[in-house]
Amino acid sequence: MILASIDIGSNAVRLLINEVNQADKKKPFFNKLNLFRVPLRLGFDVFEHLYISAEKTNELVQTLKAFRHLMNVYQVDHYKVCATSAMRDAKNAKSICATIYKETGLEIEIISGDMEAAIIYENHIAENLNTESSYMYIDVGGGSTEISIFGNGKLTFKKSFNIGTIRLLKDKVKSSEWENMKQDIKQARKNNLNLIGIGSGGNINKIFSMSKRKDGKPLDLSTLKDFYQDLSTISIEDRIKTFNLREDRADVIVPALLIYINAMRWGDCDEIYVPKIGLADGLIQHLWEELKASKRV
Repeated sequence: MILASIDIGSNAVRLLINEVNQADKKKPFFNKLNLFRVPLRLGFDVFEHLYISAEKTNELVQTLKAFRHLMNVYQVDHYKVCATSAMRDAKNAKSICATIYKETGLEIEIISGDMEAAIIYENHIAENLNTESSYMYIDVGGGSTEISIFGNGKLTFKKSFNIGTIRLLKDKVKSSEWENMKQDIKQARKNNLNLIGIGSGGNINKIFSMSKRKDGKPLDLSTLKDFYQDLSTISIEDRIKTFNLREDRADVIVPALLIYINAMRWGDCDEIYVPKIGLADGLIQHLWEELKASKRV
């Protein structure tokens, strides 16, 4: 069965196409066929003006038309389309969703921050981890950061915070939101000692690639601090030249590092694993569970 998910984020819009196979009662196997990413950066409109402009709306419509064609080419059986922080905050989100449905036939579900954290959890990362350790999953996006904590193989804490890379660039993160994240992580840590970090998002994936670490090996907190120091002290143009970054990555990578570093400090995490999964993967898992529940699998 071919499944697809579309994640309309604050920084980029992604289409993930997976082939899912399940033999008898064994665990399903998810094989990634392709991932497409378009850096629309809706958050730059929303977090400053609370509206998505006509220009960005048209770009979003054209992107989703292209994604619809790609899903047809891949013969996708079922799909799910979700939007996160930027669309949650946009005052014209409802009319944009109506326009997109009219133009593409795609129905968008704008999910809450808590729902976003729950869907990310559905990546089932914890099932493959050492149950003797506790883990903090940090997913950093353009508009929000989702924190999930696992202890003894069970989810013990999950929460979404309005702290994201684009919000930080636009100086739209209140100090109280940072304080809430700090206190919530410290409180959750009391019941989950010796936390190990798990990071997702395009920025941590890029940092992992830049670090030249082998797959499966963690990044330590000192490495993130070193990258933050190196990147934050030079211009965006120099980041592009020196580190071979795309322009749409060069500006957000520094605030992303700040979020990961703070979350790890408050969680007393010394290292973080980067499995290269995110909301789009969780949406595929969520869709699969929905299909099973409705006996369409």
